[in-house]
Amino acid sequence: MISRFRGRLGLAWLLGCAALLAPSVAEAQEKSDFLVADPVDFDFTPLVHSEIAQASADGQPPGTDNQPVTVTPGESVAAEEGSLAKAAQNPIASLISLPIQWNSTPNTQWAPNLLDPKAKQNQTQNVVNVQPVIPFKVSDGLTLVTRTIVPFISQPWVGGTSIQALGDINPSVFLVPTLKGNFTVGVGPTVVLPTATDSRLSSGQWSAGPTGVLVYTKGKIVAGGLINNIWSFAGDGKKNDVNKMLIQPFLNYNLPKGWYLTSSPIITANWNTPDNKGWTVPVGAGFGRVFVLGKQPVNASLSAYYNAIKPEVAGETLIGDWTLRAQVQFLFPTGS
Repeated sequence: MISRFRGRLGLAWLLGCAALLAPSVAEAQEKSDFLVADPVDFDFTPLVHSEIAQASADGQPPGTDNQPVTVTPGESVAAEEGSLAKAAQNPIASLISLPIQWNSTPNTQWAPNLLDPKAKQNQTQNVVNVQPVIPFKVSDGLTLVTRTIVPFISQPWVGGTSIQALGDINPSVFLVPTLKGNFTVGVGPTVVLPTATDSRLSSGQWSAGPTGVLVYTKGKIVAGGLINNIWSFAGDGKKNDVNKMLIQPFLNYNLPKGWYLTSSPIITANWNTPDNKGWTVPVGAGFGRVFVLGKQPVNASLSAYYNAIKPEVAGETLIGDWTLRAQVQFLFPTGS
């Protein structure tokens, strides 16, 4: 199973790199006349990190009392798909999984008109998040779950071009105690590492903070929420300090044959933005299905979110009104 997981991880890296090589916007347009000396000094990392945060928690599984998710020999395909579908909706469950998630926000503007008078909302921001989740059993009463977000970014840039690079990596660790009943709880630290291969896409800061998640599972419903807040503690003195919060409520309703309805918006707040103009609040939903491809369980989903509240930069909202999210997640239950 581990060798299969490593193979999928290698495939994920190739897919992420391929997504970056594909141009996400039109060919370079006529050069703009800038109102500042150097557009490189413009900091749009809050917009990038808002999109990276779209790495959803609606793609992992719970088992009863957070026991490892298993495949029962002789279990029907329908029963297996149903149990895995419910399982694939808990971010701190005892299941190895490899989600590959694509987030696309069309009609995005690379910079405010104060910087570039010719900038328009005619470009597309793309982020491919590779986010392996690996649980480790510490004892009969405690599980440690690691969740790492590795973003590959295509960010709109001047003149209709785009910047493509690996972004800042965000690992999180959850300590998950064994609880009786319908609730699963996980708490731990989250860290953002300034690993971006292009400094324009990096916060340039080492940041960390607490994170927690609460999951409720009963019948056809899997619901809950994830929250964290990070602060910068070291890094590039020329970059802005980091103080950001993320809240992700999620609600899933499971249907027959592995199908499900899902809503998992990512709400973010940049506390360093003046006048509380750093909020991103999307509203939306989608659908998905868990199925078995050969012997490999796969969770695929598609959703759309309307950005009802968008962060402002120099009095303008730069990101598009809609974000589309598609995800393919490889599941590795015990016994598969």
